[in-house]
Amino acid sequence: MYRALFDHVLTRSDPEKAHHTGFRAIRAAKPVLALRRTPGEPVQALGLTFPNALGLAAGFDKNAVGIDALGALGFGHVEVGTVTGEAQPGNPKPRLFRLTDDRAVINRMGFNNDGAEVVAARLKARAESFGGRVGRREERTTDVSRPGPVLGINIGKSKVVPEDEAVRDYEKSARLLTPYADYLVVNVSSPNTPGLRNLQAVEKLEPILTAVQTIADGLPLLVKIAPDLSDDDVLAVADLALAIGLDGIIATNTTISRDGLRTPAAKVEEIGAGGLSGRPLTARSLDVLRLLRDRVGPELTLIGVGGITTVEDAQARLDAGATLLQGYTAFIYEGPLWPRRIAGGVRA
Repeated sequence: MYRALFDHVLTRSDPEKAHHTGFRAIRAAKPVLALRRTPGEPVQALGLTFPNALGLAAGFDKNAVGIDALGALGFGHVEVGTVTGEAQPGNPKPRLFRLTDDRAVINRMGFNNDGAEVVAARLKARAESFGGRVGRREERTTDVSRPGPVLGINIGKSKVVPEDEAVRDYEKSARLLTPYADYLVVNVSSPNTPGLRNLQAVEKLEPILTAVQTIADGLPLLVKIAPDLSDDDVLAVADLALAIGLDGIIATNTTISRDGLRTPAAKVEEIGAGGLSGRPLTARSLDVLRLLRDRVGPELTLIGVGGITTVEDAQARLDAGATLLQGYTAFIYEGPLWPRRIAGGVRA
């Protein structure tokens, strides 16, 4: 029913407006959703107990306004953000586009968010509403019944901050947000902030990661990489992660590639720049995951994301070495029952 509604009704609405309308509906339904049992089996990773393997990727809840409602849909973890040190409006609209023939989305949102100070205040209020029991890693290790999903916070560089001052900007976000996170993610792989992907080069990435590590002070830290990296660069990031004692890698973010799309080339060209997510990423994201697992061995946590739509897609990612999974675009196309279907259908 949802798919018919999406294809024949929702596709006629502006994608960004539809997102906000749908998210409001999810938050409003939280009291009912919260009565349902969390699907799937617990997963041990990052020194934490995740209620199940599936999480919601960063980008959906940029400002940490619906964490617990999203968890009630069946997501075992929710990664909020990307949050930047400074509040920013993002890129001009329109900036979100559906490619329905490909079950894909192109976005050039540009890290639109309220900024680290506002998001931190919001997370502090959430923690206080639970008696301070949110964002405390020592409780999450053993208590899967505690309120809400595992909370990841994804941080990125503010657009106004020059590339050579990126370390300072990431430090600001980490300092403000670490107290409320179960794990932290450094995002250097969005194509929509000028120069950001340059920071994936290991000589620029290492000082950012080590600076955030110092502030995080034992909180699990991961880095999110792009599918457009060459295989050699993927392996270089893997080696860096091992060398500095990173806790994990998220593979992968959106792609700037437009290869193999069913959508007419004229429409794709008209949409223009942005990161492509959804079905077209399935093969490359799986390949990157395999490369990483072969390189880092069994211990490092790998989160597989990109083009996961079916239970079979999700299982293939786990079989290839993913510890955990994330989705976003399939959630848009498949609807509110999708998280439970995936989380309950896979085996570790």
